[in-house]
Amino acid sequence: MAIRNIREIGDPVLNKNCKEVTEVTKRTKDLIQDMFDTMYDADGVGLAAPQVGILKRIVVVDVTGEDPVLLINPVIMETSGEQTGNEGCLSVPGKTGVVTRPNYVKVKAYDENLQPFEIEGTELLARAFCHEIEHLDGHLYVEKVEGELMNTADLAE
Repeated sequence: MAIRNIREIGDPVLNKNCKEVTEVTKRTKDLIQDMFDTMYDADGVGLAAPQVGILKRIVVVDVTGEDPVLLINPVIMETSGEQTGNEGCLSVPGKTGVVTRPNYVKVKAYDENLQPFEIEGTELLARAFCHEIEHLDGHLYVEKVEGELMNTADLAE
């Protein structure tokens, strides 16, 4: 479909609460496809609708590049364990920071037909679910960074 512009830190849309999706229209389906295309084009593992300027509770995630997950109106139902590691964000380009997240997450969400389902994730998938769902409530990972943000280029050295 189309690659959309990714909003970056400082854009007020990233700090707003998103509205629940009550119907999936052709425009909604186009948005979802555009979000997947945009995420893959940017080499991301997740993308939330506000990151492309749309205040709807929609998240796309794919931590392997082969297992796309769509979450409409996602809610974290259960978490356990803990993991601490580097995290980045397409809306905070070139930066990374250490963040502690649950190691296991269970999410209730809806598919593109607004049928409810539950999905579980561990490790990177759990981190991605938490990270993207926080976007829907106007939060960025930088609020949780332990210590300083680092330049991504510094990690490669």
